[in-house]
Amino acid sequence: MWMRDPTAETTAVKRPRVKPPASLAGLTIGLFDIGKTRSDEFLNQVEKRFAARGLKVKRFGKPTNSKVATPEIVRKVVDEADAVLIALSD
Repeated sequence: MWMRDPTAETTAVKRPRVKPPASLAGLTIGLFDIGKTRSDEFLNQVEKRFAARGLKVKRFGKPTNSKVATPEIVRKVVDEADAVLIALSD
């Protein structure tokens, strides 16, 4: 199965889908706030539910939804999270 990369690339890049982990136990789950209105509220609730299950969570984000995440932010997510949930809205 192929999925399109939702980043702001000028040309769509097809990449093979990464197989999801069998379990989130022992993994660091990144919660990524794209900077849209109320996405932080959604992630706050998700974080509470993950924490109640004993899962480790780390928050990431970009200051505004109108800009692409910087390479530094992307690298930080890659280096520090095993799985990522991105808060979208609309």
